[in-house]
Amino acid sequence: MPDQRITVICGHYGCGKTNLALNLALEAADAGGRVTLADLDVVNPYFRSYEYQKLLEDKGVRVIAPVFAGTTLDTPTLSPALFSLFEAEAGRVFIDAGGDDVGATALGGLRAQLEQAGYQMIYVVNRYRILTHTALEAAALLREIESACRLRATGIVNNSHLGVETTCQSLQEALPFAQETAAITNLPLLYSTAPDFVSPLPPGFRPIKRYVRFAWEPPQSSLP
Repeated sequence: MPDQRITVICGHYGCGKTNLALNLALEAADAGGRVTLADLDVVNPYFRSYEYQKLLEDKGVRVIAPVFAGTTLDTPTLSPALFSLFEAEAGRVFIDAGGDDVGATALGGLRAQLEQAGYQMIYVVNRYRILTHTALEAAALLREIESACRLRATGIVNNSHLGVETTCQSLQEALPFAQETAAITNLPLLYSTAPDFVSPLPPGFRPIKRYVRFAWEPPQSSLP
């Protein structure tokens, strides 16, 4: 069994992996113990975990951001602090990897340490994102990610959603896609998520909060 202490979250740009990473880290913090969230997305300038640093740190989550986070520079440079993830003092560790194969390349810089320590790597899929409309497309993208980071996924999370337009029906309609993706990749489908405002919640779905919102959406206070 992979070490449950270290969890890597990867997936296609816009699949919702950063929002899932935030949920997992905050849930772990609520359960007690030390938690560290590392943002490894050194390519994509949008939807980065470190942008929610105050929210996380207020809940006791330590955040490790890219070296040039918060500046106008974007460069694939890993923070030296990342190597502290493999120390027991880091507690539960969640790594928000970059999207697609390009973003996942930085993750390969930690491959040796991850393989030695043990890890689980969650591949997040979203049926409603471009380039992953079919299970075959989602499986092909995972192979590209694994090749780029030289690590292997250990499970799939179905995070198919349509933002504020998500309904119980749209969640249920995407489930066969996730099941087929799991079958093609020979990976377990760990669970399916649902925005916590969806009602009724489909049986077996895991509710998560929407922390990450699109720039064109109204203020959070006016959303479900």
